[in-house]
Amino acid sequence: MANSTVIAHTGANPHPDMEKVASRHSAINGSPEILAGEADAELLAKLGYKQELRRNFTMIEVFGIAFSIMGLLPSIASTLAFSIPAGPVGMVWGWFLASGCIFVVGVAMADLGSAMPTSGGLYWWTHYFASPKTRNALSFLVGYSNTLGLVGGLCSIDYGFALMFCSVIVIARDGEWTPSNGVVYAVFLACVLCHGVLASTLSKIMGKLQTVFVAMNLILIAATIIALPVGKRLSSERNDAQYIFTKTENLTTWPTGWAFMLSWLSPIWTIGAFDSCVHMSEEAANAAKAVPYGIMMSIGSCWILGFIIMIVIASCINPDLEAVLGSSYGQPMAQIYYDAVGKQGTLGLMSLLFIVQFLMGLSITVAASRQTWAFSRDGALPFSGFFRPISKRFGYIPLRCVWGCVFLAAVLGLLCLIAPAAASALFSLAVAGNNVAWLTPILCRVVWGQKKFVPGPFYTGDRFSVPLAWFAVVFLVFGIFLAMFPVGGPNPTAESMNYTVVINMFVWGGALAYYFIDARKWFTGPKITVEDVPAGMLADGSIEGVETGHGDKVLVDEKGKESV
Repeated sequence: MANSTVIAHTGANPHPDMEKVASRHSAINGSPEILAGEADAELLAKLGYKQELRRNFTMIEVFGIAFSIMGLLPSIASTLAFSIPAGPVGMVWGWFLASGCIFVVGVAMADLGSAMPTSGGLYWWTHYFASPKTRNALSFLVGYSNTLGLVGGLCSIDYGFALMFCSVIVIARDGEWTPSNGVVYAVFLACVLCHGVLASTLSKIMGKLQTVFVAMNLILIAATIIALPVGKRLSSERNDAQYIFTKTENLTTWPTGWAFMLSWLSPIWTIGAFDSCVHMSEEAANAAKAVPYGIMMSIGSCWILGFIIMIVIASCINPDLEAVLGSSYGQPMAQIYYDAVGKQGTLGLMSLLFIVQFLMGLSITVAASRQTWAFSRDGALPFSGFFRPISKRFGYIPLRCVWGCVFLAAVLGLLCLIAPAAASALFSLAVAGNNVAWLTPILCRVVWGQKKFVPGPFYTGDRFSVPLAWFAVVFLVFGIFLAMFPVGGPNPTAESMNYTVVINMFVWGGALAYYFIDARKWFTGPKITVEDVPAGMLADGSIEGVETGHGDKVLVDEKGKESV
């Protein structure tokens, strides 16, 4: 281990609370602060990195950051326009089937997250498992796709917040006010800046806050599940089971079967932040277990709770689905609330909805900054030297990366001023961009790296691991293509066109062009930041060292021997 990394010498990973007590004690006595338990720090060292972030997230808090980013009900509210056109069958069964497929993707990622928990996990795994000829290019592509995908997710969440916030004003004014694109952007910008301030100043309690955020999500879900049926208290006002589970619609010009498949976009958009558990790896105590279980718990809870929510919505929705989609309140969910609980009830529920949406944005700001920091630690981002330092004053966090993500989101959000279609295309990076980032390391493992894979504490077993990985690959490819289809039907207009394919091809093509034109000369994959590298994980000999205390660089060959 590097001398600059301080760990607890207990022989085992201590309880997180014990680490915090020891940390405070060491600070009082003027000694270096304990950042991690020995087991976590040693596992990270095997991946080539020294411990620089404080491990103050428990397993439940790692689950909490993913679950709060998913923001189940606000995300469902933001994406109902994808599922309503297919009718109740699309809403209910589309959710159930797509969520089950996403759970398999999470299990495949959990295998990797348990074996190799590091903040830059997706591009690190890609580099480790890919063939020698492709590893650098693919790792570079995944790193950029994941980084921009997370920032796109931040834009998408905060843009959704702005729309929800404005919809409350519209409801309060009885539909007699329509926000301009400039007003929507102003609300969006204020939200993004608030997230930057809070992510910077609340770092020491950010783990604990995730538990609060989860509780807020559950309160909103419970309120909705209770309020909608109570509001439509007469059985004649509610739809029957046959309507909920068997009624199909097609409000698109696509064939009915494809309209049903497009309804899968709602869960695909919603359950799309489980990789945040990976990005919190270096701040999680007992990361080899916290990361995989955080992934599966967040997806599984959204799968079950989302299915229940969709059933309740389908039972209480106005059967005139076109009227719901064309609501003057700007969001189908606002109309569903209004039809059930009236103006005052809708104002209360929508206010709670945008508060939870705000908390989602704070959590994804944290996750995006960790991926950005990991990628800059390996020298892949422009101005990596500037973004690389950790702020000890603000609680051992990548402060500059937090504000780098905020600034980029604010700039990209300017597309709000052009048209909703342009903003929607940019924010689709959260789907197509992250799908590529999730797909590539899983594919590299089963194609090139299966013999190199050493399971961690969580493992689905030799019998199931590879088939599950292949299923995940196929589904993610399907999800990428699905996200690029115009949802209204073929022959779209300029306003209804889905520009996802344009935005993502620009990102992927730009990243690869940047690599082959310039970055291939200097990007050699993840770098070693520890001075004494344990043999083991770095068996491919492809990871570049950083300067040691003597000004030399350390390289590790496939037998674990060091050379300078």
